[in-house]
Formats: sequence, structure tokens, C-alpha cells
Amino acid sequence: MEEIKLKLDDKGEGSFYVLDGGEEIAQLVVSVSGNEMIAHHTEVFPKGEGKGLGKRLVNELADYARKNNLKIVARCPFVHGQFKRYPEKYGDIWAG
Repeated sequence: MEEIKLKLDDKGEGSFYVLDGGEEIAQLVVSVSGNEMIAHHTEVFPKGEGKGLGKRLVNELADYARKNNLKIVARCPFVHGQFKRYPEKYGDIWAG
């Protein structure tokens, strides 16, 4: 199973991403400002499709937010959809 990693620059911008043999196959673009993490865009590239990577990225985003006491602003339609569909799973971190 591919490992999800996070890269953030000194401005708090970056992404959660998945590599397969050194090639990025999925990403969730984020930025951090104060006590909020904004989820901007999720993309699974053709090589990563059908592996549930989008949901795994959202779960990793949620885990990171909980560990760092952040609320998530879901500007990304995929993240917003997951949060709305599973409020019991994400309601504690969703800045709704």
C-alpha cells in the first residue's frame, strides 16, 4: 500500500501526496493559516485510479488536523462531499 506524505512550505502551503515508484499518483492541495487547514483540491492521476486514494487522502487530512488541533475548510468539492456524507467521521474537524 502506498504511503501518504505531507509537504508544506514555510508559508503553510503544500499537499498530501502519494508516490508510486517516485511518481506522484494522487494529491490533496492544502494550506494552513492560523488554526485552519484549507483543502483546495484533490486529484488522483490515471495511474492511481481505483485504489481508494482520494478517501485515504481525506482520512490523512483529518488525522493531521486532529493531531494539530486544526479545523478544516473544505473548498475542494470532493473533501466537502466526504465531510457532508460522513458527519460522524469528520464533524469534529469540519469548519462547516
